Amino acid sequence: MNKLSFPQSAVALAIGSIFSLSEMSFAQGQQEKNKTEEPIKKVEETATSNAAIEVRRRAMQSRQQNNLQSVPPAKSNAEKNEVVESKNTDQLQKVTVNGSKQSDIDLRRNSIAGKIIVGREELDRDGDFTVGEILKRLPGVTTGGRPGRGGDVRMRGMGGGYTQILVNGERPPRGFSMESLSPDQVERIEVMRGPVAEFSTQAIAGTINIILREEFHPKDVDLKLALGFEQGRVAPNLSITYPGQIGDLNYALSGSIFRNGQRDYGSSQRIEQGDAGDIQLIQDQIDQTSRQSIGIHLTPRFSYKFENGDNVTLQPFLMNSRSQSSNHSRINQTPELLDPVTLRAPVALANSQSHSESSMFRLNANYQHRFEDTSKLTLRAGVSSGRADSDSLRTQFAKNGEQLNLISDLNNTRDTGISLGGKYTTPIGDRQNLAAGWDFERSQREQKRISLDNGKPQFTESGDNLEASTRRVAAYVQSEIDLSPQWSGYAGIRWEGIQTHSSKANYVVDNSSSVFSPIVHAVYRIPDFGKDQIRMSLTNSYRAPALNDVIAVPAISPLNGPTRPDRSGNPDLKPELSRGIDIAYEHYLKTAGIMSVNLFVKEIDDLIRRRTELVQVGNESRWLNSPINIGRAIAKGIELEAKFQLQEFFPQGPAVDVRTNYSRFWSSVDDVKGPNNRLDQQPSQTANLGLDYRISGLPMTLGGNLNWTPAYVNQVSDTQMLSIGIKRQVDVYALWKFSPNLKIRLAANNLQANDYVSGNSLAINRINYLQSNRSRTYTVFNLRLELKI
Repeated sequence: MNKLSFPQSAVALAIGSIFSLSEMSFAQGQQEKNKTEEPIKKVEETATSNAAIEVRRRAMQSRQQNNLQSVPPAKSNAEKNEVVESKNTDQLQKVTVNGSKQSDIDLRRNSIAGKIIVGREELDRDGDFTVGEILKRLPGVTTGGRPGRGGDVRMRGMGGGYTQILVNGERPPRGFSMESLSPDQVERIEVMRGPVAEFSTQAIAGTINIILREEFHPKDVDLKLALGFEQGRVAPNLSITYPGQIGDLNYALSGSIFRNGQRDYGSSQRIEQGDAGDIQLIQDQIDQTSRQSIGIHLTPRFSYKFENGDNVTLQPFLMNSRSQSSNHSRINQTPELLDPVTLRAPVALANSQSHSESSMFRLNANYQHRFEDTSKLTLRAGVSSGRADSDSLRTQFAKNGEQLNLISDLNNTRDTGISLGGKYTTPIGDRQNLAAGWDFERSQREQKRISLDNGKPQFTESGDNLEASTRRVAAYVQSEIDLSPQWSGYAGIRWEGIQTHSSKANYVVDNSSSVFSPIVHAVYRIPDFGKDQIRMSLTNSYRAPALNDVIAVPAISPLNGPTRPDRSGNPDLKPELSRGIDIAYEHYLKTAGIMSVNLFVKEIDDLIRRRTELVQVGNESRWLNSPINIGRAIAKGIELEAKFQLQEFFPQGPAVDVRTNYSRFWSSVDDVKGPNNRLDQQPSQTANLGLDYRISGLPMTLGGNLNWTPAYVNQVSDTQMLSIGIKRQVDVYALWKFSPNLKIRLAANNLQANDYVSGNSLAINRINYLQSNRSRTYTVFNLRLELKI
């Protein structure tokens, strides 16, 4: 069990006291509400708070999709309007709670655990091709890599697995990439800053839950045709959703197909320099890459309701993509020294071709049964299967045209998985909800990789079959309670155990870990401040080592060196354990707007970092990068957000919606010398500014977004440093609504198209190895037709 420091224990005690005094708090709230001669303003505030509680109470009793949402989920569309009465001796104040589907802002406000909802309107607004491009505009979210080429999604600037990605509330199969998922196949995205016991607590930075398209209540067929343009190449994308109903069976058949072509240009320089400043080696490299890819996504959904009210939902998820690429590299080295091991001339020219195909299938089933006392039992099961095949051939030449190497790499990977889970939910009175559940997941991987250099194996295990499996078991209990018109609380406990096993011809690796995570969230609705509220969270979370970090299968670098090392795993890795505190203030505007500030502190133990060292592989010395646990780290930050209509403050102003956020991050790693001993790839700050302008008298909307992340330096170890250049991305769009059923959208992403710059330096044995990289980025134009039939 994780130990809490004194400040955390104090916070836990304070919030825990709220639960222990729930009856007293509620009784006092009732007495205050029934006092005579209260000012009208007090009556209105109490009525508003009670209305919010009533919405949550009804949501507790009628959750149609709680397996897809964080706590608590949205209210059912089928509910009738509820009238909440606040009585006073002199008057009767009525508050009407609309029974229609809650807005994104309402879902956010009524949730005890802090989260951000990204709905269909925001998913479509900027005409993005990938989900990652959408997420980068959210508070505290950044993406790795250069604009337009994807990269890992990071919450609070934390990369390397700190951000948990879920699909429909479950961990996606291996090989899933958010960049390969079209926004047209997504219903909404939930961004949760703190963990909840219902989901895995492998979420030190937070959780991003992608909800795939749900059943359509309207009877319209949704058709979208998009044409992307980059460097004169056309990238078509077609998506369709066909809803229907046969008796008690509702269905929505959704799918998309795409084709894409890209060209990339990059340059790099490597310098080896002695401590005295003498330059021993300069190597300049220019890379040109051409890439084509096609893919198809199918995400149908079937839902059947029995006469007794039970419900069964099936949702298959199929993805297939194929790509081929070619690369041409020119290398100029001064002086032209022979390789000390192979005695070959330096590489001056390299050509490579590669092909890859990946397929992934997943079937999720969900069964819900309601008892007469409004309790509910949810059972779910899932099976998945995936395959990935790739092959590459690289030919390297000396300056005189002599062929030096013929490097081939063949990789075949097969993944299978099964998941089971259950959840029992029961109300306690009309203001508390208790839930308990369990999760089981098992995944299996079989991989065969053959890497040859001039017909000889590049590493000892080349050609051997690798088998790896991961088993995860979890159990949890959680409770939500409305303590009074002002206070609501959540408490949860989750135990999770993970076991990893891998085997090859000459060794077996086993890695096991278990984590116990208590979680507490609380919301305080401030009296006399409208809908304003304060959130408080005390959480425990962890980061398990990735499978590739545990299995010691090397990834070979064709130009091996200190700044381009091979990569391998470490079977002795332990999970990172984190304790965190979050405090947030949310100010809700009269219209659909919000202004918020969020403060967080995270303490991380057994931090995992990668180290580069020179090792002996057979008769050859090679540079190898592998992970180790190095100690403790602290991360903290502030996240500011504002979303509002300009007419909220200037009634006579233009119809402009403003979206802006700014995040500032600090972190330090104890076992690495400063001053830039930050968490891996964490920037110091990031910001977004977006505007949407609805032109008066025309069915047209213009908008855009500026995304900014400054340059930063990251001290990886006492001898290695990484640097990332500034990222500025400007996106604009124009939307013309011919009718409610016909829209045309023109978008331009990465309008400025600045070069992406990065660097790497390593100091070993009195030699400084310096690597600088520069890659071009490109503007992508997207023309989209949106049609409802």
